[in-house]
Amino acid sequence: MLFDYTFGAVPQGDGQVRFRLWAPDAPLVYLERTGYDAVGMTKVGDGFHELCCPGAPGMRYGYRLDSGLRIADPASRLQDGDIHDASVVTDTGAYAWRNDDWRGRPWTDTVLYEIHPGLAGGFRGVQERLADLAELGVTAIELMPIGDFPGARNWGYDGVLPYAPDCAYGTPDELRLLIDTAHGMGLQVFLDVVYNHFGPEGNYLAAYASGFFDHDLSTPWGAAIDFSQPQVRSFFAENALYWLQEFRFDGLRLDAAHAISDRGWLVDMARFVRSHVEPGRHVHLVLEHEGNASSLLRQGFDAQWNDDAHHVLHHILTGETDGYYAAYADDPTGKLARCLAEGFVYQGQASIAHAGRARGEPSAGLPPTAFVFFLQNHDQTGNRAQGERLLTLCKNREQKLKAAIALQLLAPHIPLIFMGEECGSTAPFLYFTSFLDAGLQEVVADGRRKEFAAFQSFSGPVPEAPIPDPGSLQTWAAARVEPNQQDIQARRWRAWYKQLLDLRRRFISPYLSHAAIVSVDIAGPLAVRACWRLDKQTLLGIHTNLSDQDIALQAKIPSSEMIVFASRDKADDALRHGMLLAGSSVVTIAPDAARSQGAGKRGAA
Repeated sequence: MLFDYTFGAVPQGDGQVRFRLWAPDAPLVYLERTGYDAVGMTKVGDGFHELCCPGAPGMRYGYRLDSGLRIADPASRLQDGDIHDASVVTDTGAYAWRNDDWRGRPWTDTVLYEIHPGLAGGFRGVQERLADLAELGVTAIELMPIGDFPGARNWGYDGVLPYAPDCAYGTPDELRLLIDTAHGMGLQVFLDVVYNHFGPEGNYLAAYASGFFDHDLSTPWGAAIDFSQPQVRSFFAENALYWLQEFRFDGLRLDAAHAISDRGWLVDMARFVRSHVEPGRHVHLVLEHEGNASSLLRQGFDAQWNDDAHHVLHHILTGETDGYYAAYADDPTGKLARCLAEGFVYQGQASIAHAGRARGEPSAGLPPTAFVFFLQNHDQTGNRAQGERLLTLCKNREQKLKAAIALQLLAPHIPLIFMGEECGSTAPFLYFTSFLDAGLQEVVADGRRKEFAAFQSFSGPVPEAPIPDPGSLQTWAAARVEPNQQDIQARRWRAWYKQLLDLRRRFISPYLSHAAIVSVDIAGPLAVRACWRLDKQTLLGIHTNLSDQDIALQAKIPSSEMIVFASRDKADDALRHGMLLAGSSVVTIAPDAARSQGAGKRGAA
């Protein structure tokens, strides 16, 4: 049975629609509907205004405050155009699901593919790519945010109507068809949701619900959302359930959860969602949290994005030390080893990237699947001044990049691929917007220029290169990645990713439910050897050397270890002879002799 949502316009099944708005600061709220006179709503307590009246799916409506301000429904399920236009009553149960028996996949099966729906051609465009991604070995599509934002182009993080899929991407039922089609191919679909702020244009909550914000707490986007308010807590918790239940998303990724002032809400939300989804469904909750809040991974969340793993590998591959990469320039080998052994690098230590403040919580003991492992994503690429991808930054270091990709995709952590990686795209992924307010668009462009003024290494291949204008159509068009099976380089990279994901499917994913680290050894500068026990009584070993020098090992690998992959020619033979070649990763599988012989574990680095 579907949940009875507190907010928005909800058809009652008898020709009536219940309209509900939380507006504690408004003495009177009028409901305006196409074809009807405006009518005052009734105060029903706790700051809510409500009216149940004749209506049907497709009806256009909005609210007018006693001040004369007209607003869209903040819980609108669909807009008749853009954020300033009328909201539309929808029937969320009308879609006929073809794969009604889908219950999802275990988290351990997951290989994430982050994709921007707009750049892919909307919901239908993403749907057209599903077969290719499934054949590649991807098992989960992660859509960047889709909540309604101003204009036709946006990353999605400037949304102001978090219940309404943006019309620029398609209709709500086209989104359902995308998810339904994915499920028919065995693919999960995740959604990136933003609960830490609203965009700067089209958010009128402060005019009638000032309690939605805590003005004593600031964020990069303005006053913090006040999660101490029960109505605010419900607004976002119900939104999470709404996407999982009404659209059958398989999981959510919570953007910048560190900017949510009340960590207790995160725990309560996870509990709420899991208690209301259908029994037997696999539903996954993933965090982005700058604070490395590992305790949340024991309180209802499956995993966190591992920025530490990204940052240390990015520093190793590119040599960059600007910004937060400075915190990984000291002992990068040890930091990489710690990521493989324990998840996070920073587990309470002071970080120079955080003005010397302590960062993180202990993460040793958590399973490797509690960490999402990526080499690129929308943030790490798009927040660069020129939006360069790793293939551009690693020019003439492709061998090392391939070794790092092998480590990422074959380690027992959950891998995430950013759209275009799999075809070796060098198209920049830049920050783009299309604010309707021209003045705001110029403020954003100017802020973007100032943001990078002090970052020498972010100035692009040409030092005097201007910062691309986020509002320019050319900035958006430059970020498009069109699959091209005829391009030789694209085919070569795709074959590389497919080979690695085939190995993951055969040797790793089915055996991750009890995977645990056994040891991580430092073999030399920028070289590590990690060993994990998989739950089929097998040991997985990854031997990676990201330096420019071959490294002699203290001991050869045992003959019982089967080499299943080497990222460069002759690296497998070299490992057999006790040598780890420069710019290589070699993967081995071996029986777990420790179980039968009682051998002790080696210590993790």
